[in-house]
Amino acid sequence: MPSPIDLFRRLTNGVYVIGVSHGGRPNAFTAAWATQISFDPLLVALSVNPESFSFSLLQPSGVFVINVLRAGQIDLARHFGTQSGRQIDKLAGRRWRAGRLGAPVILDGAAYLECRVFGTVPAGDHELVLGQVVGGEILDDTDDSMTYAETGDVDGSSALYPPSF
Repeated sequence: MPSPIDLFRRLTNGVYVIGVSHGGRPNAFTAAWATQISFDPLLVALSVNPESFSFSLLQPSGVFVINVLRAGQIDLARHFGTQSGRQIDKLAGRRWRAGRLGAPVILDGAAYLECRVFGTVPAGDHELVLGQVVGGEILDDTDDSMTYAETGDVDGSSALYPPSF
């Protein structure tokens, strides 16, 4: 029987940097649990840890940006995924701009989607955030998008899986 980490790494997920901002305080975090869920209206779903600093910005602002990473951008995924924005400005020294709704757009990514929160649903130890896509842009169409399998255990998630199921 495979371990949960070995099994779940085979689910195909992209890797994204989610931009959030509230009260003039921008932040961003790495996520792999994001997907399109509807055509009409155009909706995406994003899984967020409700204990995270970023969730405390996303919730009152009601907006976020899904920044799609290019294959090979492991350093960018690691930077935004392994430290908290409570202590540092994770956007300092990075190429970014505020999107139309105010959340950060990472200019070195492949593409981005700007979203307004459509609803939220508790989902175990995370919160499922539904977002209505209101805009976006392809920034670089020369590379493939990054997948979660490429990140290895950079997020330390192997310690979070139950030992068996």
